[in-house]
Amino acid sequence: MVSNANIKKGVLYIVATPIGNLQDLSPRAQSILHHVDIIAAEDTRHSRHLLNHFGIKTPLRSLHEHNERAQSNILLQYLLGGNNIALISDAGTPLISDPGSYLVQTVLAEQLTVIPIPGPSALISALSVAGIPAKRFVFEGFLPAKTRLQRLNSVAHESRTLVFYEAPHRILDCLKDMIQVFGEERVAVLAKELTKVFETVYRENLPGIFNWLNAQPQRQKGEFVLVVQGAPKPDNNVLSPETIRIFQLLRQELSLKQAAKLTSEITGDSKNLLYAFGITLKGNEKNLEG
Repeated sequence: MVSNANIKKGVLYIVATPIGNLQDLSPRAQSILHHVDIIAAEDTRHSRHLLNHFGIKTPLRSLHEHNERAQSNILLQYLLGGNNIALISDAGTPLISDPGSYLVQTVLAEQLTVIPIPGPSALISALSVAGIPAKRFVFEGFLPAKTRLQRLNSVAHESRTLVFYEAPHRILDCLKDMIQVFGEERVAVLAKELTKVFETVYRENLPGIFNWLNAQPQRQKGEFVLVVQGAPKPDNNVLSPETIRIFQLLRQELSLKQAAKLTSEITGDSKNLLYAFGITLKGNEKNLEG
């Protein structure tokens, strides 16, 4: 446990809090929240329930997207005066689709210490149970409703796993757009109400998830994480019909080597693969003549 005797001064702690199950607040996080001078919270009314559960009486200050810049300057002065501050969000790890980035940048600019207190994260929790490759992934957070199609198109060919957050009133529209952009075969996982009483992890293709949600309106309630399989990587050993057409047209006027080189420059396909294809094609033509 941390005590006032060994805690550093003028430190900003970034403290992860439960995304549902209160037992997920670590002993270290509890100790830090007990001993800091101020807790900056996204919604003080929401956070007070958590703090009361653990008997934490530390004063709260509000820090949300509408007052972050003003509050950050005030909190900075507290830190410069030797006070310690903990930043928490409504749920999970702060700054992951939550306010706090400006505060951290401001504090680091003054060369003060920022310490992470790790813990729950809906993003990582969903990835861990999705059964979709998680070694490399892209986190898109909440997609903006007005430019959702544009954002989805920008990652349509991304081969890494895609992770999104979504609100209940937009989940069906979001899935419709994903089906339009990603196609009907893309496998995805819908993680709903993680660590809570009605926790659900549903794995299907995108239309299957849409139909499952649409079948019962109560399934559309809660907080959602969507983990979507990345786009399949193109087979670099297979030439497209268009590449073959271009190669054959050029081959009528050019040598095999020249046709392979020029087709590669036009299409981006491997020059060596095109040359090997030409050799095979030439061999097949000789066999037919024989």
